[in-house]
Amino acid sequence: MSDYEAFRARARTWLQSVAGEFGREARRGLDVEQDLALGRRYLAARFDAGFAGINWPTGMGGQGLTHIEKVIFDTEEMGFGMPTAYFGISLGMPVPILMRFCEDKAFVKERVLKALRGEEIWCQLFSEPAGGSDLAGLRTRAEVDGNGWKLNGQKVWTSWAQYCDYGVIVARTDPTVPKHKGLTYYWVDMKAPGVEVRPIKLAGGDSHVNEVFFDDVRLEDSQRMSPVGGGFAVAMATLMIERYVATDSGGFGPHLDLFVDLARDVEVNGRPAIEDGRVRSQIARNHAMRAGLESITTRAMLMMQAGMEPGPEGSLNKLVAVRSRQKLSELAIDLQGNAGLAFDPHASQKENWTASWLNAPTGRIAGGADEMLLNTIAERILGLPQDHRPDKGVPFNQIPA
Repeated sequence: MSDYEAFRARARTWLQSVAGEFGREARRGLDVEQDLALGRRYLAARFDAGFAGINWPTGMGGQGLTHIEKVIFDTEEMGFGMPTAYFGISLGMPVPILMRFCEDKAFVKERVLKALRGEEIWCQLFSEPAGGSDLAGLRTRAEVDGNGWKLNGQKVWTSWAQYCDYGVIVARTDPTVPKHKGLTYYWVDMKAPGVEVRPIKLAGGDSHVNEVFFDDVRLEDSQRMSPVGGGFAVAMATLMIERYVATDSGGFGPHLDLFVDLARDVEVNGRPAIEDGRVRSQIARNHAMRAGLESITTRAMLMMQAGMEPGPEGSLNKLVAVRSRQKLSELAIDLQGNAGLAFDPHASQKENWTASWLNAPTGRIAGGADEMLLNTIAERILGLPQDHRPDKGVPFNQIPA
């Protein structure tokens, strides 16, 4: 047994030992606040068991292992349905970037330990109503205010902001230079005066994304994490800090096995749907597609084991998997007839086709909209010419709003 296989076995054994207290069945029927409280207890238990911050420095409370062990643990953990969603952004990007770029290391260590134990949560304040997925197009501004800064503007689509203690934010500090060059990166206290969070009600009934408004919010210069005007590079480092994460070829929806079970149970023209050629074609198509995505993930893991960087092929995973999940969920709802319209606000999107379909559009926006991923695939995988960018090199204040 290799070291990686031994680590996987150890992780699986621990997860099985706590699944009854924190896993999918234990969470069934809980509201968001109850589930978040369970999640905080789970993170504390994970920290005590030595599975927190797996690839982070030991001096910061991590385990000092590699990114491969982290992906192995995340993959095993996903199968148990643990309450980790509230902490995914926090531990995935803001806290690692804080470790890398914040100069006050005593402050950083305190924040890291509290985040690893689930006691504090961070959000990432990037997207804006006018900028969409174009990070360099943001309009939230930070202006010099004495020996600090004054922050004004609006962010949107900020995951779990209503439960967050801190956030990382990019703001425009110079509108007279091209859009990428006038940005500065800060951390912000989400409980500071002038910060207002408004949850957005989604079609599935949940409100995990938010609008966040900043009205004359005071930032100390010690909260600045980039050179003035150098925020775009830190923002890119934030987005690239996770070289490869645990992925789900099912687009984080129901597994294909559940669709096969459904097709055996329902009928088309008086016969089991599993005997219908169009249904069988969709099963085969999804099986081939998901096998292809799993092969891409396997190749990325082998590249990392060999000390190489995975390529941009990972962009295919979310783009293809979530689109596939949406289409398969539509078909599953159609096959159930009127019963497919039944809505359970507590249903899991990994087990319930209606919940999966209602939540799929969120997956097509979060982590990079489909259009952004298509550009990445076109330019970085297929080598096609760069997309037309009429605002390239133009001072930001001369770009039409």
